[in-house]
Amino acid sequence: MKEQDILGHPYTAESLDLGADSEGPLVATLVHRPADSGPSPSAGAVLYVHGFVDYFFQRELGDWWAARGYDFYALDLRKYGRSLRTGQTPFYTEDITDYFAELDTAWELITSRDGHQQVVLMGHSTGGLITSLWAGQTAPPELTALILNSPWLDHFEGPVAQAGLTALAATAARLNPRTVLKKPAPDPYARSLHHSTGGTWDFKTAWKTLDFPPIYAGWLTAIRRAQAKLHRGTGITAPVLVLTSARSGRLSAPGQKHDFDAVLSVQQIRRWALELGNDVTSKVIDGATHDVFLSAQPARSQAYKLMGRFMRRLAVD
Repeated sequence: MKEQDILGHPYTAESLDLGADSEGPLVATLVHRPADSGPSPSAGAVLYVHGFVDYFFQRELGDWWAARGYDFYALDLRKYGRSLRTGQTPFYTEDITDYFAELDTAWELITSRDGHQQVVLMGHSTGGLITSLWAGQTAPPELTALILNSPWLDHFEGPVAQAGLTALAATAARLNPRTVLKKPAPDPYARSLHHSTGGTWDFKTAWKTLDFPPIYAGWLTAIRRAQAKLHRGTGITAPVLVLTSARSGRLSAPGQKHDFDAVLSVQQIRRWALELGNDVTSKVIDGATHDVFLSAQPARSQAYKLMGRFMRRLAVD
């Protein structure tokens, strides 16, 4: 059943039943923003999937698509945001493909129930990894395009550090998946975004926390396994757009203003983007942050401009 979403009218939200695991009932949440075109058929639909320690709050993004005639949908994955339930370990999984269940369910609702035969899939950061693997494995006929916003396609360390950390995580995960590899710590990037710590955005800090959560061996092993699978190629047949900042960097202080990707290596993203399919467009946005749609101006406007240009190209093709 759809209810009014926390973002207010015209956003709605509905829970998707995913069964249960050892921590109790599992749900995902499908947020919907109808197209501005009224009762006539929309231009299509968009399904957005957030990143790690995240949830959908980017009303500007949903409104941008709706203004162009698209029904906009966003998933809060299990144990994230609107879908997090008491007693659950936030953001935790031991297999990235677990999330395919909510993608399957959401896709079925968007295409069969709501009648959309052209759907654009969007993913940010970890959501970009999840959606890339799902699109390659599932290859739904309604998939019009895949748009990736700084997708997490590889680890952010160098090759030697990557190999060592991957081996350490795998060994620890075999003994105890809940082994903590990194303790909670302040997250300078999240603090740079939130209005209470010097940023310009408002979001629920219980869902998108200002402190980075503990990193568990089981979770990191699941990420590295998924990235290794992606590196072997996904075979995505739909056109792919990859948006990244022009450069990466490290934040030296919580809440520091910045104009680079402070989370991932943009070089690694652009390298592995070539393995996504045969029609990949990679665009660099000078001054963008990790989530290009949360960047300061003019980088944010440039991100929307590039996405609009990509969609117009598809319409011509």
